[in-house]
Amino acid sequence: MDKKNALRAGALAAGTTLMMLLMSSPALALTRDDGDDPGKGLSVIQTLGLYVALPALIFAVITGLVVLLDKSHKKQDVTSSNISTKADAKA
Repeated sequence: MDKKNALRAGALAAGTTLMMLLMSSPALALTRDDGDDPGKGLSVIQTLGLYVALPALIFAVITGLVVLLDKSHKKQDVTSSNISTKADAKA
């Protein structure tokens, strides 16, 4: 019975994907609309900088600020910080 459910789920996923591919028409993206005025294209370096380096830099800055401004490491547990584990008694 498990194979039947897996086959049904696979067929549903494949059918949905096929319908989505057929309904979208990327060829229409090549036709220009009236009043369309695209700018100059980006180079590979500009594209990588805009979509890879800039988000990574923003992530690093936010992570650095969170680590630097984190106050939780300064809080100490008062009950466990005064306990000595060495035995003082002599036998």
